[in-house]
Amino acid sequence: MHVCLICIELFGDGIYGGFGRATRFIGRELVRRGVRVTVVVPRRSENHPDIYELDGMTVRQYRPHQPWVAWRIFRSCRADVYHSQDASVGTAIARWAAPDSRHVVTLRDPLDDRDWKLETDYAGPSRAGWLKYRLFIDNPLVVAAVRRAHGLYCAAEFLIPKVTRKYRLNFRPGFLPTPVDVPHAVVKADQPTVCFVGRWEGRKRPELFFELAHEFPEVRFIAVGGARDPERDRQLRETFAGIPNLEMTGILNQFETEALSAVLGKCWILVNTSPREGLPITFLEAAAHRCAILSFRDPGGFASRFGCVADEGRLRDGLAFLLAEERWKERGDEGYRFVNQTYSTGKAMEAHLAAYRTESCGTA
Repeated sequence: MHVCLICIELFGDGIYGGFGRATRFIGRELVRRGVRVTVVVPRRSENHPDIYELDGMTVRQYRPHQPWVAWRIFRSCRADVYHSQDASVGTAIARWAAPDSRHVVTLRDPLDDRDWKLETDYAGPSRAGWLKYRLFIDNPLVVAAVRRAHGLYCAAEFLIPKVTRKYRLNFRPGFLPTPVDVPHAVVKADQPTVCFVGRWEGRKRPELFFELAHEFPEVRFIAVGGARDPERDRQLRETFAGIPNLEMTGILNQFETEALSAVLGKCWILVNTSPREGLPITFLEAAAHRCAILSFRDPGGFASRFGCVADEGRLRDGLAFLLAEERWKERGDEGYRFVNQTYSTGKAMEAHLAAYRTESCGTA
């Protein structure tokens, strides 16, 4: 079987987002199961040539303003299955270039009008960039390609009604879990330790995590990630460098080192400060390492089941609640059991292979 994975990004090529992480992880695991994998993405940096090998996959890039190049790439792939990690112009071009192949789409974070308003409100001076991004992932051609997909899935079950409304479907998409490695055992730090994992920009609001460290000097804070804008990254690190219980690790590439797993393994709680989320992969990875979740948002009830949902402006109260009476431990253990049962790599990859083989489109 030959699978072509389609995404707006690939983890490690100058960007470290959840879509790209899922694409690279799924591709790597397919290769390990004897599947031939090609990944097609828009060029995000000049770090790699148009065609290169990564984790046993062939990666091919095109410039976003050259859709005809993308068409030739998809056409020449001759893959059995084209699988989009969320929808984009690439989804539509692949459907056009390879009409006789099977086309599968996993919606990971579908955005409605309210979501787009939040994104642009927190975008700062890069609003024009967000408009270009919206046109790339959310236009009539993309909508038509999603509606015509042979297999349509959501990465979280709570997204199914939202996707059904957004794309005006007369069927319910299926659920396709994102694979997550679940360690057999972790050793938690003796000192209360919490972490933030993500981009240091826009709606992610890492400043709230850094400020929280001021209020809990007895707790160790570990911030994993960074900003794509070097100046913003520098300013954040300089502004909050004097907090003695705050460690800033930089970006930890989980495909090249075990450092991220080591951080999650010793942490008690993952803190998420975004005003909007789908179901972040960081939630799943943290729960797999028996971390409780502290978040302003509660996607699919994940944070309330396996941690605590904080009111806006009251992150301190949420952290104090989880630390008191070691509530974090019980909720972290519950999250571990849920992720192990539903999202562990073996089970999730079997679901992916089944999705590639079936001829049904979602569920009736």
